[in-house]
Amino acid sequence: MKRVQLGDQTVSQISLGCMLMGTRTDLVSSARILDAFLDTGGDFLDTADCYAWWTSPQTTGGESETALGTLLKGRRDKVFLATKVSAAITDLDAARKAPSAEPYYEGASAEVIRRGIDGSLNRLQTDYVDLYYIHVDDMVTPLEETLETLDEIVRAGKVRYIGWSNVWTWRLERIRALCRENGWTVPIVVQQQHSYLKPRTGGRNVAGPDMLDWLQHNPDAVLAAYSPILSGVYEGRDKSIYKQYDGPETETQLAAVAKVAQELGVTRSQVVLAWLQQSSKQVVPIIGPRTWEHYEAYAPAFDLELAPEHLALLNQ
Repeated sequence: MKRVQLGDQTVSQISLGCMLMGTRTDLVSSARILDAFLDTGGDFLDTADCYAWWTSPQTTGGESETALGTLLKGRRDKVFLATKVSAAITDLDAARKAPSAEPYYEGASAEVIRRGIDGSLNRLQTDYVDLYYIHVDDMVTPLEETLETLDEIVRAGKVRYIGWSNVWTWRLERIRALCRENGWTVPIVVQQQHSYLKPRTGGRNVAGPDMLDWLQHNPDAVLAAYSPILSGVYEGRDKSIYKQYDGPETETQLAAVAKVAQELGVTRSQVVLAWLQQSSKQVVPIIGPRTWEHYEAYAPAFDLELAPEHLALLNQ
């Protein structure tokens, strides 16, 4: 497993997304996946306080954290544990009926953050988390309130590092500037959707060219890339996500991935995961296996090395 620098330590360059653990992925399968990930050298785990409220009428959020709390007993010190706040649901019935749940996100006020971190720590059965994200950027709560409270919980020893997810690049730069001006903890991880295919445009939740350029000028920052294989787009699935990436270069990129995969005897998605790791030491792909079979399909990419000629073809 490759490793990258995050803050004053290194973490695995693949992060295990634990979103469905405790709901669609039962505890037995979750334990098998987690054990295999740790055995192969992985340690970066990703969850959130709202995972996964949408999976059934009975789920409310927090199930993933609760499952991890059980599974990590006796080995908390072996993982780099990340969770999130701001996207828990305030009205589950309304959110389930709405076209988008975002109007029902609880946001990033001081009260939500203080209550949120304590709830997460309780479910995770730990005294601290390594990384705490604002899950979806809250454009209503004053940034100063959010940032000062995040710094407060870092100073209290409940959190080691701060991150932000689903955020505009200009806004992330403003957030970090405010932290430096006030002596608050500076976010060093940004979590966005990012893959090999180039998006037609950037967005609040997509790492567009502006964010990738920003990353190059901020070597202390890490991009945690969610949906790196775009829910199977490279294998011909999920055209709804594909539309966001359907641009003038898409067919050329897909053909390049297919050629490299054929030459190496691996899947196209494995090529993409390998490319993401070799493209930048600041990029950490997040995999989200729902089943053991999904995990097995990801695993060969952990240490897959693309030759210079393959990288040249993919980067043309």
